[in-house]
Amino acid sequence: MFTTLKNAFKIKDLRSKILFTFAMLIVIRIGSQLPVPGVNGEVFRQWFSEQSNGAFSFFDAVTGGSFQSMSILALNITPYITSSIIMQLLTIAIPKLEEMQRDGEDGRKKIVAITRYVTVALAVIQSTAMAIAFGRQGYLVNYNALSIICSVATLTAGSAFLMWVGERITEKGIGNGISIVLVINIISRLPEDLKVLFNQFVIGKAPATAILAAAIIIAIIVAMVVLVIILNDGTRKIPVQYANKVQGRKMVGGNTSNIPLKVNTSGVIPVIFAQSLLQLPIIISSFAGYKGTGVWSEILKYLNSTYWCDPKQIKYSIGLLVYILLIIFFAYFYTSITFNPLMIADNMKKQGGFIPGIRPGKPTSDYLNKVLNYIVFIGAIGLTIVAVLPYFFSGVFKANVSFGGTSLIIIVSVVLETMKQVESQMLVRNYKGFLEK
Repeated sequence: MFTTLKNAFKIKDLRSKILFTFAMLIVIRIGSQLPVPGVNGEVFRQWFSEQSNGAFSFFDAVTGGSFQSMSILALNITPYITSSIIMQLLTIAIPKLEEMQRDGEDGRKKIVAITRYVTVALAVIQSTAMAIAFGRQGYLVNYNALSIICSVATLTAGSAFLMWVGERITEKGIGNGISIVLVINIISRLPEDLKVLFNQFVIGKAPATAILAAAIIIAIIVAMVVLVIILNDGTRKIPVQYANKVQGRKMVGGNTSNIPLKVNTSGVIPVIFAQSLLQLPIIISSFAGYKGTGVWSEILKYLNSTYWCDPKQIKYSIGLLVYILLIIFFAYFYTSITFNPLMIADNMKKQGGFIPGIRPGKPTSDYLNKVLNYIVFIGAIGLTIVAVLPYFFSGVFKANVSFGGTSLIIIVSVVLETMKQVESQMLVRNYKGFLEK
């Protein structure tokens, strides 16, 4: 990775793109420190310290601490991510959007424009809910219509600004802008999380115990990174043979290709869906100021990851089992709506392609479905291991950090993808083709 960056800096065009990207990231981090006008920061931080080990820890991690400090970028790009997922699902469900997506560049531009509008609408809804909820609980200095409008406008503008920055990084920077914005926020919390771990398990311990604890922490992190890399790059290649065809006086075709099926077809989406579904009741209850007891309070404990894997309260780990089942379910669900074996089989048949030993048409579709089911299950199990391990160590050893398996999957995936984009741009600029000769 460092060699790639070093070589990239030797190319003027790429160097300018990398420096532009770094400049935009600095702007983001500065914006993360600017508070929303009218918010009582001290009171809000005290409230957050009571919530940070539960439903809001991941949200604060992906916002780079902006939510905890209630900065102008507190919503971050979560509305854009939600909007993109909604549009992707609607494209499958609504024929008009599906047709628009197939229209090429013009159609994609229209979908991007709609995604922006949906992002702003979601930001307005989320910021309004936050402003009213926090105002009622005394986190606004003056709880009135003007302060609510000011908070909503500020938070919505911050989210829209980050969306614009992400698009500029994609256009003028090294690409993959929205993902890079998300990753820099997560990475910004890493030093604090590592400090918490080392203060808890290493600092002040006997030398032998401290060395062993440090080695275990590093080994676990490295092992999880390796597993994520394997999940991200693992593919099953289905061989495809194309029959010979006569065109004019020439025989064409007869070449071989393959269909690459990724082990982790759905990426981090199943984990995000599962987390969001379980945390939604907790977030709504927190915004509503619910602090009661009874059946609902007990249900919230089952959904709260703080109580999972705790040997003293093992019954609440039932919520973890539900979380695992949701990850597996969403892995199959998301793959089923984004990968269509029947359409691939039909396209292969039209082009004279076939899988050796498998008849074209429906048998090919059934074969792809069968292989895909095995692959998705393996990917879902891998995702589950990465997502659950932090909860295990948090529950058993009380290693309370905002950095979790989901954050790790996002970081590794985006870093690998960005490095591939940089390498491809270097290859295009350094390629000496036959024209030069």
